[in-house]
Amino acid sequence: MPSAYDPDPAALSALLAGEPAYRVRQLDEGLWRQLRRPIELTVLPKALRDRLEAALPPALRVVTESVCDAGRTTKWVFALHDDATIETVAMAYRDRVTVCISSQAGCAMGCTFCATGQAGFRRHLAAAELIEQVVAAARSVEPRRVSNVVFMGMGEPLANYDATIATLRALNERVGISARHLTVSTVGVAPAIERLAIDAPTVTLAVSLHAANDALRDTLVPLNRTYPLERLETACHQWNASTGRRMSFEWALIDGVNDRLRDADELAAIARRVRAHVNLIPLNPTPGYPTRGTPREGVERFRDALESHGVNATIRATRGREIDAACGQLAAVAGGKVPRRSRVGVEVSPVRGR
Repeated sequence: MPSAYDPDPAALSALLAGEPAYRVRQLDEGLWRQLRRPIELTVLPKALRDRLEAALPPALRVVTESVCDAGRTTKWVFALHDDATIETVAMAYRDRVTVCISSQAGCAMGCTFCATGQAGFRRHLAAAELIEQVVAAARSVEPRRVSNVVFMGMGEPLANYDATIATLRALNERVGISARHLTVSTVGVAPAIERLAIDAPTVTLAVSLHAANDALRDTLVPLNRTYPLERLETACHQWNASTGRRMSFEWALIDGVNDRLRDADELAAIARRVRAHVNLIPLNPTPGYPTRGTPREGVERFRDALESHGVNATIRATRGREIDAACGQLAAVAGGKVPRRSRVGVEVSPVRGR
């Protein structure tokens, strides 16, 4: 379907055939910098606005909007043109606004502790569908500006490589978000990490590691059977050599599974070799994985063990757990079924007519 946020500039130019050349600049500025719908661009003649609005319908339709953390975290369930559903989260902090976007409807990676992996895979998203998630969130948080975008929602972005690259370039070059504030998270698609180092060397890379020996990682992250740790580490070294940028390892701490001191020792050995920072995330609950996350004291003990080995580690603050918007909780809606939750302090609103 045609989209206002097709990353190919020629797509918009074709719609303006016969119009003065400056109309292309006006439309591009209005869509990409001002983040307005065509109908809102009063600099254009009304007849042209009406035509463009009809020709460029939104790629996303809001199904529900949920808010928690005193209004600082918002999650949207969006329906796509084929009724596939995805989730997007905006998180406002004192010094920044971060948007977490989905790259696929569902996910084929099958990570056992992740709600997206439990839901299965429906399809890749087009680049315009990724970009419109950022635009929708940015319009919602105005007058504040989105400063960071993380590809940590539903799906494996490096399995949808071309759309991910097109989105990164568009967000940087056309929306104006710094490449260093664009983070791609992967469970370890090793060849794609090496391609990313060439195609987008200034973005930030986060590798969802979760286990530092092949036996355990084969269970938690099935892709490890295709790209085991030795192959993944080679890709990480290639990233370092090509970009000169430090990556991070994401580690969801699961009580009694990967939070033992020997797990910290194994993680520290790999992190030191590839000069990675470690982000520790207490596992968030999902319906299909009953094991609980590591208690706070265990998380702190694990961090201290890493730091004793000379590895820099941060405990990530959990946001959005009350509305299933925290890390690993997205995507119970991959098949189009929207879970309805009702808790004290949580607003869940169906949105119609958009």
